Amino acid sequence: MTHFGILCPASTGHLNAMIPLGNELLRRGHRVTVFNFLDARSRTLAGGLEFQPLAEDEFPLGASAKILTEMGKLSGIAALKYNFQNLPKTSRVILKTAPVAIKNSGIEALLVDQFSPEGGTVADILNLPFITVCNGLILNREPSIPPAVTTWKYSQTWQGSLRNRVGYRLLNTITKPIRKTIAEFRKEWKLPLYSHPNDYYSKLAQIGQQPAEFDFPRQNLPPHFHFTGPYQNPALRQSVPFPFEQLTGKPLIYASMGTIQNRLLETFQTIASACEDLDAQLIIDLGGGATPESLPKLAGNPIVVACAPQLELLKRATLTITHAGMNTTLESLSNGVPMVAIPVTNDQPGIAARIAYTGVGELVALKQLNVDRARNAIVRVLTQENYKQRAIEMQEVIARSGGVKKAADIIEQVILTGKPVLASQT
Repeated sequence: MTHFGILCPASTGHLNAMIPLGNELLRRGHRVTVFNFLDARSRTLAGGLEFQPLAEDEFPLGASAKILTEMGKLSGIAALKYNFQNLPKTSRVILKTAPVAIKNSGIEALLVDQFSPEGGTVADILNLPFITVCNGLILNREPSIPPAVTTWKYSQTWQGSLRNRVGYRLLNTITKPIRKTIAEFRKEWKLPLYSHPNDYYSKLAQIGQQPAEFDFPRQNLPPHFHFTGPYQNPALRQSVPFPFEQLTGKPLIYASMGTIQNRLLETFQTIASACEDLDAQLIIDLGGGATPESLPKLAGNPIVVACAPQLELLKRATLTITHAGMNTTLESLSNGVPMVAIPVTNDQPGIAARIAYTGVGELVALKQLNVDRARNAIVRVLTQENYKQRAIEMQEVIARSGGVKKAADIIEQVILTGKPVLASQT
């Protein structure tokens, strides 16, 4: 039995992917502890894992939620800058507090979310093996792959390559404070400094719940990178009430802007107006960011709920309107449901670009969103069979991918051998 530690952002999206992975390891007889801020405690314990709080003074209960609430009011570059302004502080307190807590808990290996850039340094400080877990969009950089924060199309031309280089330079400027913070701790602990963003990730195994087929063509991923498919366990989701008796039997459109970027309430008004008069029934899930009473009366009389049982509704859905978070995207595709993506910030633009590239849906940029554009995209996806067919093909890919069981197999192999696990070996 191995005692695994988990480091990941405290947001619902990352916990919803990491907890099923930890739970699968728990089912196999291992011990799993999540190290995080207090706001992650209730969800972690509900998922059956142990929890160890970090930085309780700097991040008391409600502190992470406050940050996420403020981010949810922003979009685009403003939201991205706000996120990167907070990351140096969170990275610093994790680097200060996590090594002691992890050492005292007897952790033998770490699972580090790719969106927790300080996690690899925590592992190096403690001389622990770690595995990188890509719960969001894969961040590994390649010259031909646009930055994750953009909706740029894949292009093999020299113009596309130049555009990508410029984009990565701008991203380097925005992320400089985070990299500086991590470099300070690596110097303090006499660890070698990172020379490239890809150096932050594990040299033993990197696993991603994003299928290879749901990506741009990759050429330079390390040989120990594994596409495993999504980490889902419906039994670990909290039960959410929903008025199923109000469903009419018409084609179901499920609209959700996630659990963070869900406070741009005018987006829901636009979606409702775009769906008015369609031969379909619209459900709007506010993701906990607002109450139905906080919205004005919406066109078309949709069902509006503060939180919805997403996995259950996607089994009935014909179309998902989404912010293009990775979990909602993969959960839609796991049910063969095509999408209209309205990305807001962070890696959502890159995920939306892949929705369009793979033909499983349409992309509507938030800045260009209006009723006509939204309606046109919705009608295209509803009426043109190719979107549904591509979503079904992706559903079949996901069904074959192995998911959380394959990911756990790779993790166990790393611990058993102490050596890199190559994709060719699994």
